[in-house]
Amino acid sequence: MDTGQVVWIIVGIVVLLAIIAVVAMLARKRGTAHRQRQQEEDRHRAAEMREQAKATELEAREREAKASMADAEAQRAEVEAERLRQQAQERQNDAEGLRGKVAHHVQAADEVDPDVTTDKDQRRGT
Repeated sequence: MDTGQVVWIIVGIVVLLAIIAVVAMLARKRGTAHRQRQQEEDRHRAAEMREQAKATELEAREREAKASMADAEAQRAEVEAERLRQQAQERQNDAEGLRGKVAHHVQAADEVDPDVTTDKDQRRGT
């Protein structure tokens, strides 16, 4: 091999190495650009997920508030029902008291009425 051939081989190797370096640099740039795009997409997706989480949290708080309101309404209804039960019991007691008075008046009237036979009259033998 003469010197010219060696020089051309060395130049070829240097050019080949330069091409490999350029390809590697371009591949690295492309990889970096792809990673940056992927990171930006991930940031955007994370922001959307955070917004969705905020909306879900708000909806959960609204449902909790409605549940609390329903519970308060149920408690109010229970108190009202208890009050009505007490009123009904008082009225029932009043009605029983009146029935007792009526029975007493009827008994007194029966005792006064000569046409009505009472237990006392039967015991006396009348």
